[in-house]
Amino acid sequence: MGESTGHATSDAIPFEVFAGFERIEKGNPIIACEPPEWAAATHAIVVDDTVHYLWSKRREDNHWTLMHSTAPVSDPSAVEHDSRNPVLLPSEDGFDDWAVEYPFPFLNPADGRFYVYYLGKRQKPPKQTGLLVGDGDFGEWTRVQDTPVIPADAEYDRDGSSHPTAAVDGETIHIIYTGGAVMSGNLTLCHATAPTSDPAAVTRNPHNPVFTGTGEAWDSRGVRETELFRGPEYFHIFYGGSDGDVWRIGHVRTRDFRTFEPNPHNPIFTPSPDPHAWDCDGILTPQVIRIGGIYYMVYAGMRGNEWQTGLAVAGASR
Repeated sequence: MGESTGHATSDAIPFEVFAGFERIEKGNPIIACEPPEWAAATHAIVVDDTVHYLWSKRREDNHWTLMHSTAPVSDPSAVEHDSRNPVLLPSEDGFDDWAVEYPFPFLNPADGRFYVYYLGKRQKPPKQTGLLVGDGDFGEWTRVQDTPVIPADAEYDRDGSSHPTAAVDGETIHIIYTGGAVMSGNLTLCHATAPTSDPAAVTRNPHNPVFTGTGEAWDSRGVRETELFRGPEYFHIFYGGSDGDVWRIGHVRTRDFRTFEPNPHNPIFTPSPDPHAWDCDGILTPQVIRIGGIYYMVYAGMRGNEWQTGLAVAGASR
């Protein structure tokens, strides 16, 4: 979503645009649960005058369900929750019989339907990627198949093929996801594609994992929860990077998912310096969307052991 950027089609979005995200002044966290429950793994899609948020509620026992909320585009922080929540439960006996989370919605131009790549898992690893489909009612979703569309069966993602996001480019759906590998011990960025004619027919990039970090200390111990945004010249990837202690947000751009150019201002978004803030201990899930000419970041913030959902805005795009 958000392919229109306001820039001339021959111009790349400058790194500086994504280097100045600031927390909204009032309203954070925009989606929250009472601890020890979490309101996290949130993604947004704009349809007409409404921002639809798909997110997941986590119980203390790590059981996740899929939730739906909305806000007007005039105020993305004015969130109202769907009375039907939860809108999707774990399956009875499938690969996702304990958790459905990290839902990423997108409109498929090939058939005019909405699809959601999501993380599904049992009580024990691995985490794997599934696929939902719907016809515009974000409270009604159907599993496309009972098995994962990205199974955790490659050496580089045997512990997890999870946290998917996607961007449509012509007749191709580009998917990036978090790969967990036994051999490396680190989390990495992996890439796959699917045709718009069949979003379940996913083909992994033979060069996976395609990105393991910038080589700097701040993301040297893993990259995860990578978010994809298509601009006029580049695919922009926003991701969580860890130094082994704290998760911060970084940004790289690529044309081919083989060569990645890091934002010289990395990390572009960090935990709050206020030790009492709800997001003082870590930041993840940095989805960037564009609403009315302004770039917003929907993100997960952590304090203690709980993650909730917040909103930030890029000052350079106001």
